[in-house]
Amino acid sequence: MAKVRVLVLRAAGINCDVETQYAFELAGAQAERIHINRLVEDKGLLGQFQILVLPGGFSYGDDVAAGRILANQLVHHLQDQIYGFVDQGRLILGICNGFQVLVKAGILPGLDGSRRQEHVSITWNDSGRYEDRWVYLEPQTERCIFLEPGRRLYLPVAHAEGKVVTRDQQVLDALFAKGHVALKYVDQDGNEGPYPINPNGSVGSIAGLTDPTGRVLGLMPHPERFIYPTHHPRWTRLEGQIDCDGMTIFRRAVAYASQAS
Repeated sequence: MAKVRVLVLRAAGINCDVETQYAFELAGAQAERIHINRLVEDKGLLGQFQILVLPGGFSYGDDVAAGRILANQLVHHLQDQIYGFVDQGRLILGICNGFQVLVKAGILPGLDGSRRQEHVSITWNDSGRYEDRWVYLEPQTERCIFLEPGRRLYLPVAHAEGKVVTRDQQVLDALFAKGHVALKYVDQDGNEGPYPINPNGSVGSIAGLTDPTGRVLGLMPHPERFIYPTHHPRWTRLEGQIDCDGMTIFRRAVAYASQAS
């Protein structure tokens, strides 16, 4: 059986593409790093892959706003291809800066089927500084194929603009009611809390969003940074085998794409 093909998008300033490619290869996929310009030049290229990944980093230096320039490229040059990709049952994963891109391109959250950026945005952390720490995450929906229902995750965040905000309380309520909230920041017992439990001040402690299909996931934490036991900050003090939470996301994506193809 042919391996699942994963396209890891590259652009100026993205710097987590190699690690993300490696994580998918570790999960059994064939992953390739491809520059955005190649997709713009060859509009049929995206159709050769089952999974599209927008990795972390600082695309175009976040000069206008985090993820905004790359989001504009997707909207103005590849919108039909991106939407067609999802409509064909394929998967999209956005990590950190990639999550920012998906939101600012209107791909997430897709509330009420809308593909416009009018409900949600991502802005500066309440702390006013770059946050680099490990956080606990609780899945909020069984719809998202990337997540194992009920499995609490422990992953690192590394961002200055990770605060998820909504247009109003009505939008926030709808995100939860309609299953668009994929992950929430919690403590080790599963309870919400203030900083640093919620590292950026996101409304509703939102750490990740999914679309109506459950095949698109955007999250601020970095699963590609916890794919080996030695990545865990306390690995020398933990007894027994460490289950690498980041790998669950990549393995589930590859397994789903393999069954769907």
